[in-house]
Amino acid sequence: MPLRKNESFGISILEDISTLILHSHDLQETLVNIVTLVAKRMRTDVCSLYLADEDATNLHLMASKGLSKRAIGKVTMKVDEGLTGLAFEEKKVISLIEPQNHPRYRYFKETGEERFHAFLGIPLFDRENPLGVLVLQTKQPREFSKDEISALSTIAFQVSSIVINARLLDSIRIKEAENHTVNLPELPDTFTPEAEQPKNHHSTLRGIIASNGIASGPAHIMGSGEAPHEIQDSSTIDVEAEIARLYDALEKTRIQTIYLEKRMAERLSDIDASIFHSHLMILEDHGFTEKITEVIQRGSSAPYAVQKIVGDYVKAFGRMDDPYLQERGADMKDIGRRLMGNLTGQTTSSNLKLRQPGIIVANEILPSDMAVLDHEMISGIITEVGATNSHAVIMAKSLGIPCLVAVTNALKQINPDDPLILDANSGCLYVHPTPEIAEEYSRLEKERHQEISRLAEFRSKPALSKDGIEVKLRANVGLLSDVTVARTNGAEGVGLYRTEFPYMTRTTFPDRDDQVALYRKVIEGFDGLPVTIRTLDIGGDKGLPYFASPKEDNPFMGWRSVRVSLDNLDIFRTQIEAILMAGAFGPVKLLFPMISSVSEIRACKEIVQEARHNLRHAGIAHAEHVPLGIMIEVPAAVQMADRLSREVDFFALGTNDLVQYLLAADRNNPLVHKYYDIMHPGVLRAIAGIIASTSDENIDLCICGEMGSDPLGFLVLFGLGVREFSMPAPLIPRLKAFLAGIDSREAETIALHALDLEESHLIREFLCDEVARMAPGLKGQPFLPCTSS
Repeated sequence: MPLRKNESFGISILEDISTLILHSHDLQETLVNIVTLVAKRMRTDVCSLYLADEDATNLHLMASKGLSKRAIGKVTMKVDEGLTGLAFEEKKVISLIEPQNHPRYRYFKETGEERFHAFLGIPLFDRENPLGVLVLQTKQPREFSKDEISALSTIAFQVSSIVINARLLDSIRIKEAENHTVNLPELPDTFTPEAEQPKNHHSTLRGIIASNGIASGPAHIMGSGEAPHEIQDSSTIDVEAEIARLYDALEKTRIQTIYLEKRMAERLSDIDASIFHSHLMILEDHGFTEKITEVIQRGSSAPYAVQKIVGDYVKAFGRMDDPYLQERGADMKDIGRRLMGNLTGQTTSSNLKLRQPGIIVANEILPSDMAVLDHEMISGIITEVGATNSHAVIMAKSLGIPCLVAVTNALKQINPDDPLILDANSGCLYVHPTPEIAEEYSRLEKERHQEISRLAEFRSKPALSKDGIEVKLRANVGLLSDVTVARTNGAEGVGLYRTEFPYMTRTTFPDRDDQVALYRKVIEGFDGLPVTIRTLDIGGDKGLPYFASPKEDNPFMGWRSVRVSLDNLDIFRTQIEAILMAGAFGPVKLLFPMISSVSEIRACKEIVQEARHNLRHAGIAHAEHVPLGIMIEVPAAVQMADRLSREVDFFALGTNDLVQYLLAADRNNPLVHKYYDIMHPGVLRAIAGIIASTSDENIDLCICGEMGSDPLGFLVLFGLGVREFSMPAPLIPRLKAFLAGIDSREAETIALHALDLEESHLIREFLCDEVARMAPGLKGQPFLPCTSS
């Protein structure tokens, strides 16, 4: 019997599988637990997992719920035989009723599978290469629905990741056993103290911008206290006493973790705090505890055993490409540091006491650091390692703290209390800045405060041109903390809510209720102003730590955005149901990213109708009428704008992606960055065509992306007739002030003249002159670039 559409079974199973990973001891146990779970939740008589051997010539039955236990480990088939082999060989889903009638059917006596009358085979992949097949069978004839196949395909991605990385961990253990050697890896937050640089030595360091802003203050060195305790193995320990020490430290660490989870939930949100729930699951995992205990039983001390096992995990995770296990490696660092602190009594970097505002300098910032440090005392953050989308960095963004990561040798070159200027807009850190640099940043800070004071009056005013034409300036948001910033700066609602950011901070897909709670907070935070919610936009440069994406040569033009959603309908439908439910608390618009065809729009609209039907059938309150829109960000959508506009209520023009796709220039690639130009004549003409299409069909158009908050781009777009923009909230008062000096008729003349010019530099020079004439006070402001953007 097929599952009901309103059951988010895919999401639920993914969450349960994530739990199984943490509570399974080895690959075989994990596989058995997974097939048992899937068979139960999908209501099938059989769920089996076949894995290919190293040279991908044979498939082996590795785990099964429903087939004879004697068959497990014994049934082997070549990849070119049987229906399971067909799914593997053709790299596609095979779904059949009465599979015995298919020419590729092969009967294996050991399995007893002649009783089954439906077959579903879903291939597993290691990037682009098939890895194995997940097989479901039922005694009764059953046609698996596209929703069920979509859910199981999503699960197959997760299972693939588990198999790949569990195999890697097994290989690590096998090699250790073969070599009979015990390597003692250091916990990742330790370092060897270096000789201090001479005091008052000026230097400039560079890093990767993780959270924008400018800050200054003394250096607060994290982790520069006592050197790491030298943990030696011992053969004279009391094994029982060491195990008791371990369990006592584990209990203390669990209590600390519960405290950290509650503290972060109070200071930020439940979403931000969810990472500590994952930490708690690891600490409660019997497999983790048993591995440490085994090392103690071989005659080692508890601290040595913890450092050994945690180090093994961290090293193994660090070598992996998969984002899910890389993120678990960071979790293990955090857990290991706190567990070691409770064992040895050592002070961890999280115990750093900040007595005055300053800039944190560390090898790495972990989630527990962000939970316990006094945020009021953190002016900025500098780390030697770390990713721009790590949990700690996302927390820093939530708090509006400027942050640079990957600052090489920062700890070697910075001493406690060294004066620092952090420019996380340009990626520079000035250590012992020269008087000239300090004076320049002091001047910029003074001008910034003056500018803030001057623009204060515009925050609460509507955005009006010199001749009284009103423009809606809305905010881009991605985190709950953005809501307050947007309201403070006078945003008239949300033009783009990026829902992928809350997904990134979690260890599993958020369920429907979690999503409703989050979206409701954003909607209610705007008190009746419209909120445009974009569905999940992952792929390209945005991945989820628990969702395996295929390796692609060009991910920005690959499996991303709405393509991922339409291939994972259970996840997609759950999110749309959550958005519709949250719409009961205020005005909501629904936005689909990276649309390139009418068929994609209609497929999305069909899911919206199904979601509405599910909610009505269940008697759940929701918004009945939600405007539907699409992101215009690929050339095909530009060419099809007139047809696409007949299918939806509004367009959102994503200029960042549109420009790079139109010009075939990756804006993050330094080799071709000069070709990425928002003032290219082809870009302006394409946008003019989109504006004309929305005008002809009388649908709304909102400009999202950097072009709309650049005065040159804003002037042209306003002149072409755009009356709605979405941008980073802090820029809204400045754009309101700029708009107040523009006459709409004059702007139209300027825009039409710009469209007649044939070269980017001529357009830019012309617009720079016009902006300088209209708003001389803006000249030299950081948001007014008169060079290629």
